[in-house]
Amino acid sequence: MLLDTLNWRYATKKMDPAKAVSEDKVEKILTAAQMAPTSSGLQPFEILVITNKELRAKISAAAFGQTQITDASHLVVFAAWDNYTAERIDAVVDLHVTERAIPREMVQPYYDNLKAIYLARTAEVNAAHAAHQAYIAFGIALAQAAELEVDATPMEGFDPAAVDDILGLREKGLRSVTLMPLGYRATDGDWLAGMKKVRKPLSELVTRID
Repeated sequence: MLLDTLNWRYATKKMDPAKAVSEDKVEKILTAAQMAPTSSGLQPFEILVITNKELRAKISAAAFGQTQITDASHLVVFAAWDNYTAERIDAVVDLHVTERAIPREMVQPYYDNLKAIYLARTAEVNAAHAAHQAYIAFGIALAQAAELEVDATPMEGFDPAAVDDILGLREKGLRSVTLMPLGYRATDGDWLAGMKKVRKPLSELVTRID
């Protein structure tokens, strides 16, 4: 049950470097992110999977030395588009036409209208919007990892500009949004392991409007 799975997971503070996540499980986690809903189906982000130890050490240094980045077997980086462009949106139209075997005129007007809205906005507004879409995929990937009993630590505690530089993201029109080390919790040395999950009660978190 999903609720049991979500209760099992936590933001693992120490990964066991001796345990590696199988590529089959990593693929399932990435596929879950791929299947995530995004605004107008644009999927305005890319996902980088890093196993290179030297790169992960550099990223850890840009993330306040968080050891999960180097001790986990995989580091997943969600990088959002830095802006919407006509070319990027048209590529999505091409994909729809090809995969669904439909005439272009069936979807082109919708995306032309989308371009009229998005391309009139500033790059910063569009980058923020793209980042929101990346977070949707990120959350679903976290849930899928938990279902597979793979530990995944959500991370925003890093220097995005430094990570962008390490991975050459700016040259690709991308900005790092969040990090997700994948691995297995260490049996000791993790101060958060075994602690009760603490969340606001629904009575405080949710407002019902009839």
